Amino acid sequence: MISSVQKAQQVKLIIFDVDGVLTTGQIVIGPDGEACKEFNSQDGLGIALAHKAGLKTAIITGRESEIVRRRGDELKIAHIYQGAQDKVTALHDLMQKYSLPLNEIAYVGDDINDLPVMCRVGLPCAVANAAAEVKSVARYVANRQGGRGAVREILEFILKAQGQWDGLIAAYMNPGRFELTQ
Repeated sequence: MISSVQKAQQVKLIIFDVDGVLTTGQIVIGPDGEACKEFNSQDGLGIALAHKAGLKTAIITGRESEIVRRRGDELKIAHIYQGAQDKVTALHDLMQKYSLPLNEIAYVGDDINDLPVMCRVGLPCAVANAAAEVKSVARYVANRQGGRGAVREILEFILKAQGQWDGLIAAYMNPGRFELTQ
């Protein structure tokens, strides 16, 4: 059986759910609609480092949110699928756009609606506070909770497996080498 590290070495695209993964899962709704979501800056820097390493990122979420579009744009996430009731359709679209097989895709989820994608990709990942069913199919379960650095932890795992983490950190130490958004 292929280990999680070996699967991480093959990853070229990482897809994230939003609520409960990039955020804590709290949804604050004000009188004019969704008022705010809380994102983690370490997750953001991890995404920027993944991009510097040549990895692609995408978002597939079941909710519609201007806040998610803005955060995705800020992090230079090229493909953001919102209102995706069928996340597998979005997965297949990404496979075509990037000409990637399933084994080169990672997905980070936290709840039951993530299972259809997680059961298909090469490296399914879960946050620490994910549903038990999600953790049971994950090949990597973060020690951190969603919105609390779990995405960063998962990205570090992938980048270390690919032998890129130390080089990214060394390059980051040289002023002027990186301009990263977090």
